[in-house]
Amino acid sequence: MKLTNLAAFTLLASATFNTWAQVDTNKIEEVIKTSMARFDVPGMAVAIVENDEVVLAKGFGIANLNTKAEVNKDTLFGIASNTKAFTSAALAKLVDEGKLRWDDRVIDHLPEFRLYDSYVTREMRVRDLLSHRSGLGLGQGDLMIWPSTDKSVADILSGLKYLKPASSFRSKYAYNNLMFVTAGEVVARVSGISWNDYVEKHILQPLKMTNSRAGFSRIPKNNKNWAIGHIPMEGSLHPFFVNYLEDFRGAGAIASSVNDMSQWLRTQLAGGKMPNGDQLFSEKQQAQMWHPHITSMASKSAFEAYHQQFRGYGLGWSIEDYHGFKKLGHGGGILGMVSQVTLLPEKKLGIVILSNQQAFSALSAVTHEVLEDVLNLEDKDWVEDLAKKHFEGKQKAYANATPPTPADYQPQLPSINYTGTLHDDWYGDVIIEELDGKLRIDFTHTKRLKGTLEHYTGNTFIVKWDEKLLEADAFISFEMSTANRVNSANMRAVSTAVTDFSFDFRNLNLKTK
Repeated sequence: MKLTNLAAFTLLASATFNTWAQVDTNKIEEVIKTSMARFDVPGMAVAIVENDEVVLAKGFGIANLNTKAEVNKDTLFGIASNTKAFTSAALAKLVDEGKLRWDDRVIDHLPEFRLYDSYVTREMRVRDLLSHRSGLGLGQGDLMIWPSTDKSVADILSGLKYLKPASSFRSKYAYNNLMFVTAGEVVARVSGISWNDYVEKHILQPLKMTNSRAGFSRIPKNNKNWAIGHIPMEGSLHPFFVNYLEDFRGAGAIASSVNDMSQWLRTQLAGGKMPNGDQLFSEKQQAQMWHPHITSMASKSAFEAYHQQFRGYGLGWSIEDYHGFKKLGHGGGILGMVSQVTLLPEKKLGIVILSNQQAFSALSAVTHEVLEDVLNLEDKDWVEDLAKKHFEGKQKAYANATPPTPADYQPQLPSINYTGTLHDDWYGDVIIEELDGKLRIDFTHTKRLKGTLEHYTGNTFIVKWDEKLLEADAFISFEMSTANRVNSANMRAVSTAVTDFSFDFRNLNLKTK
């Protein structure tokens, strides 16, 4: 939508000074169903809070295509990275209690904490853990927690010092999960109980988020009302179970429903005051969490779509402007499952959408329709607009996902020459062995990362994982000794457009053990 300056001012004034606009829930429910059908989403749950009232909390569709169980307002989904705001809130409570300061050095609470750079180790503050400005790159080190490893928190902390920074400290925004895992351990050390226990006891329980848990394994066995992810591949949807990122801990482990999350939205919009009138965290600490700690460039397309002029990240929250209003939110993604939270504080509006298919655009379409309704914006078909971009983008990504034929093909050495144990200092051992005439690869800490090496050219192979739904084919290139045995190897995704960034093969430095 494009407006003249005068029209934009008139619209902003109207939206700011008129009485609270009411969400047309009947219209939004139709948009939800349309979006689900257009993006092939089996199940979705949505809650909308306006002016401290829950105006919609409802489930739509199917939670699991295998069982045909239906989604309702209490169906649990993995909220993934929407967990990050809960970890920040846990630290905010500890700050309010005087047990912690945002500017405490991390090493004062975690003496064993070490990063690659000794200066950054010494100067890293608690707030730095929560604002994606550590200097580590996008998803760097995620293979220590993704997808589902056997590594403990101690193992993860021990591995951090081997991750070479991608940029200088506090100079660049780069989304990183391991710093939130570290932040969760700060919660544990300061409180004296695990991050999981603290979040459940001091946040979920006071908020009456009765079905939510800080980890999939903590869901009561008699509660079968939870969704499973679905991955689209080769024209159909494939149910795919993951444990809601339990290994991500403070970065992404919470399981929740829209009924429960509506209480979280109400508390956020009330400056930390819970629906029962008690204060969960102070307005002072909320101001810290909602303050941009690092910024990134707003895109031309975002300005044209909704007049975005700035974007940044606070403490567990993404922050931007939307048609002149401050907008906070976050997305969360698991293989086969995505979620989205949006807050418009000036309009006392909150939206949470949970789904069991990995089409973020389906959620964004519903969110934009709600915002359009509340702000009295010009009508736009967000479902079709985003569907066009989504499917064109997917078509282009998959068209380029097949590696090109090598221009100068070189034969491989005998398979036995590539076998052995490779070691990366932060991940651990990766074994290459010959079984039944095929080269096999085994990421020893990760059950799902087992596969076959198919020759590409020379000493480069393509890893085809046994689990195709990971969509994470990767090149592996071996450096050989003069005796034609492996000295080292490097890896990278065949397609960065298709493969999730948390498969950070690019950051491995594999050497013969």
